[in-house]
Amino acid sequence: MLDRDLAGLYGVQAKPLRQQVKRNLNRFPQNFMFQLTKEEVEIMVSQNVIPSLQHLGGTLPYAFSEHGILMLANILKSDEAIQMSVRIIEIFVKMRELLSAHKDILLQLEKLEKQAGENSSDIQKIFSALRTLLDPERPPMEKVGYKSSKV
Repeated sequence: MLDRDLAGLYGVQAKPLRQQVKRNLNRFPQNFMFQLTKEEVEIMVSQNVIPSLQHLGGTLPYAFSEHGILMLANILKSDEAIQMSVRIIEIFVKMRELLSAHKDILLQLEKLEKQAGENSSDIQKIFSALRTLLDPERPPMEKVGYKSSKV
C-alpha cells in the first residue's frame, strides 16, 4: 500500500507519516518498505492510477508490504492509528485464511487431475460399474395376474 493511502486509513497526514518513517528507517528493511521510482510513478500517472505526482504530495511515495504496514502502526501513536492497525491485522489474517483454503482446494484438484490422467481407463471402468449398480439390466419378468386357461 502507498504511504498516502495508509495516512488516510490511520487518520494522519502523509507528510508527517513519511517523516516518522524517515526517523525510523531501521524498522523498515527493504522487504517491509521501498520508495517508488520516478519511472514507476510516471507509469501510474500514464495508466490513470493516479491523476499526477501532486496527488501523491509532490514526492515519490513509499510502498509498504504487510509487515511494513504493521511496523508503521508501531511508530504512529494516534488512537485512530492503533484502531486501524488492529483492523488491518484482522483483514490480513482473513485474507491469509481465504488464500490458504483456496490453495488447498486447488492442490487437491491438481492431484485428482493428475491421477485421472494416469488412470483414465480405470476411472471409466469404475463409472461403468457404478452405472451397472445403479441401473442393472433386468431379465424380462413374467406377467403377474390372472391367467385364463382356454379349453
